Amino acid sequence: MSLITSAITFSTVVFSGLLPSATLAEEAPCGIEAPCEVKSGEYYIALPDANVSGEKLGAIIYLHGWKGKADKAVQNKSLRNLANALGVALIVPQGIGGSWSYPGSPSQNRDEFKFFDELLTDVADRFPIDPDKILLSGFSMGGSMVWNLACYQGENYAGFAPIAGAFWDPIPKSCPSPLTNFYHTHGVEDKTVPMVGRAIDTDWRQSDVFDSLDVWKRQAGLYNTEPQSIVAGELTCDVWSTEGQKLELCLHDGGHSMNANWIRRAWLDLANTKHW
Repeated sequence: MSLITSAITFSTVVFSGLLPSATLAEEAPCGIEAPCEVKSGEYYIALPDANVSGEKLGAIIYLHGWKGKADKAVQNKSLRNLANALGVALIVPQGIGGSWSYPGSPSQNRDEFKFFDELLTDVADRFPIDPDKILLSGFSMGGSMVWNLACYQGENYAGFAPIAGAFWDPIPKSCPSPLTNFYHTHGVEDKTVPMVGRAIDTDWRQSDVFDSLDVWKRQAGLYNTEPQSIVAGELTCDVWSTEGQKLELCLHDGGHSMNANWIRRAWLDLANTKHW
């Protein structure tokens, strides 16, 4: 074999040995370590440890609060343990600049409704997720984003579990989407997002939680309906319901905080309602 032939053969072996690694790097699946990208943004996803049935999975989409990081939230032990225990996927989108661009928000970085449409389509294409078994939850500004998605794109989700975040002014007079299954949790000592609302500088205002709830009560014909009062652990809840519609306000004695058990409670009630 000539030196030239040997060199060509050696080069071919070396580069053919490198190519699979490069190809694998380019095609590395997204999930926990790497974000899944859509046109308007990105999200992370953690699938449950086991899916014995082989059926499509339910999912909890969790929206982080102000300055939150999706790559950190998807690694949150309490959220991961919750999703694993329920046998569902945990999906965590990233807000641009750690914020969400809903109506009334100080941040107006993108069309969030377009982004969430892209996310749902991408999730269905990439992963074994049942689009009819998705609970949307979020904390603080993430909770406010949940309120707006429930109002304007409510048909895309089975239920909603916002925590410590409601509408911002101006509150919509009504919502294009009907009320379905809505579980709001809030701390009575919350100073960051007070129940009565709070002005942010001179241009923005977090709305009164009860005024936000009134939008749903009027829309569902529940405005003059007395709620059922229940106690669930540390939560004291008022529940308004009619056929196919449920609205809950659950209060705790604390401040601006999030507990994965509150999301768990919403999921279990939703699953029972939907006969999952």
